[in-house]
Amino acid sequence: MLRLCLCFIFAACAVSAERLVTSAGPVEITTMVRGLDEPWSVGFLPGGGLLITERDGRLLHVARDGATTAVSGLPEVAAVGQGGLLDVLVPRDFEQRGEIFLSYARPEGRRAGTAVLRGRLSADRARLTEVTTIFAMKEPTGAGQHFGSRLVEARDGTLFLTIGDRGDRPAAQDLTRHNGSVLHLTRDGAPAPDNPDLGAGALPEIWSYGHRNPQGAALDLQGNLWVNEHGARGGDEVNRIARGGNYGWPVIAYGRHYSGARIGEGTAKPGMEQPEFYWDPSIAPSGMMFYSGRLWPAWQGALFVGSLKFDYIARLDGTPLTEVEQLKSADTIRVRDIREGPDGAIWFLSVGQGALLRMAPGD
Repeated sequence: MLRLCLCFIFAACAVSAERLVTSAGPVEITTMVRGLDEPWSVGFLPGGGLLITERDGRLLHVARDGATTAVSGLPEVAAVGQGGLLDVLVPRDFEQRGEIFLSYARPEGRRAGTAVLRGRLSADRARLTEVTTIFAMKEPTGAGQHFGSRLVEARDGTLFLTIGDRGDRPAAQDLTRHNGSVLHLTRDGAPAPDNPDLGAGALPEIWSYGHRNPQGAALDLQGNLWVNEHGARGGDEVNRIARGGNYGWPVIAYGRHYSGARIGEGTAKPGMEQPEFYWDPSIAPSGMMFYSGRLWPAWQGALFVGSLKFDYIARLDGTPLTEVEQLKSADTIRVRDIREGPDGAIWFLSVGQGALLRMAPGD
């Protein structure tokens, strides 16, 4: 068993915490795990402890007593560009089945594509066994960007997976390819039975398409799927995902190419969905979650999104959806993932701090 030189701290311990004034009152941000290298995702295990992915290919288990272990048994990942070991999903039935799911950039020679594996976590949380790649995207490429890779468990136990356009813009409108899509899969990686029929030749696992690079995904409190996605220069979007919906990339967009050139045909076109909200300038959104209201009733149903570019956590609320608050501190540097913990606190990964942090009500 490999023990790593990380630091895990429980909220009950006497540690320094940063105070932040918010619309719901003062909060304290406490560092829970330090010394992380490009952390990408966090998942909570029943009974305490958690899993953290690092993009270079390490899966870390952090126990309640502070012991941190690099989990063995993972396949090789393509840690190039934006690729690597990416999202971790601990399903609701983990206590019964012991399974977790991981998304990663799967190497195929000099190419790589978004893939999902299923594995069984050992009782000591040190090994992943019965590892099976249940899905690998069609036509991996040598490009190093736009893997997407967020995993979400639907209420019926099926899986949603986001995939970016992989730098091939027209492919996001090509239903014979996975680029720029949200997929709906069974736990074995097959197309979910209620997927839309998108016509002859369309891949049956595609749930929606026309996405650029969706790096955040979550269910709202009613069980509906939402994603956020990176625009180019401007036009980062928050989308409520409709079954079979076409979200327009690269035909319509609210941003411009990095060269300043116009994208596609404008901002709207019949048959293409409009975002619920968009940012201009871009904030580079990543992890996101809808909050239950457990510790902050005033925030019930609000959407929280991490910004990689401007180093804050955005709170969005209302109809129409609006960014109503920016939670910003020295700890919110390149927020990659954000989750509601089992305790009702807001936990987030800061790439800039190399840390997992916990936000809870202050005195």
